[in-house]
Amino acid sequence: MSRCTLRYLLTVLLYAGVAIFLWPYLTGHIFTGVLFLIGGAGLTVVAGLLRCCLTEGDCPDRSITKPAP
Repeated sequence: MSRCTLRYLLTVLLYAGVAIFLWPYLTGHIFTGVLFLIGGAGLTVVAGLLRCCLTEGDCPDRSITKPAP
């Protein structure tokens, strides 16, 4: 699995964690959705940290070239 693919996958997991976290607020079941809150926050933090640690640097297709002198 390439670095870019891993970065995109972890980004999707990060946003999925945010969506899971917000689901009880959007449905109005805040007190019964505590597991969703904990799970969503945990998934977001873990995916965000893994994205930062495992995909340091830019992807090759997004690299910035140095300007000519």
